[in-house]
Amino acid sequence: MLNNFESFDNSETATKKDIVIQERVELVSSHMYKQFLDYQHSTVNTNDIFTRMVDCLDLVANNLKQSFSSRGVTTQNIYVEADSPKTTAVINILWHKMSFTTRCNFQPQALFRDDGRHIFSNRIMALRGNYHDIIKDAKDKEEEMMRLLENEIASLYIPADQTQKCIFKIKHTGQEFSINQIDAPRDVVLKVVETVCGGGLYHQDGSVKTFIV
Repeated sequence: MLNNFESFDNSETATKKDIVIQERVELVSSHMYKQFLDYQHSTVNTNDIFTRMVDCLDLVANNLKQSFSSRGVTTQNIYVEADSPKTTAVINILWHKMSFTTRCNFQPQALFRDDGRHIFSNRIMALRGNYHDIIKDAKDKEEEMMRLLENEIASLYIPADQTQKCIFKIKHTGQEFSINQIDAPRDVVLKVVETVCGGGLYHQDGSVKTFIV
């Protein structure tokens, strides 16, 4: 009889353990499901913004061609190249080259805020140089991301909620702007082009500074 009671106690203990595991796993899955939904929604918003961003790049290139052509400057080195589906675009403006890409959203990620909040969002990176040259021969996603960060000009962070503003961060100044998702494609493209083309290059002499801002 004693052995039967011991068996009953062990069974009851095992059941309690199963319930604890089930409850805690449910909390984890609920948390991850919320992140997954935010990731999906922000991906949709990001794809829409990026498509409109490529349209803005085309408009910028066409306007620059007209402006330089009227000054007698050849415009063959002013063009935009975008892949399909649109995840990366490169704009060449005479001696300047800039890239925009969504290929940095490998998993749900959050943008940390100074007030302790964290906003799950996708990211569009603006880079100095040609994206495809930058990541060429990268061994894995980690090395690829390191190379992107080394060449980052600015990043646009797009939240899951379409009514919520994007966060636009410029790397070399540390400036940060809130931009609604309607205006983001135009404002980001113009700011990046102005930042790069409004500066200039120093002659190389071994000093740290190479770019005029």
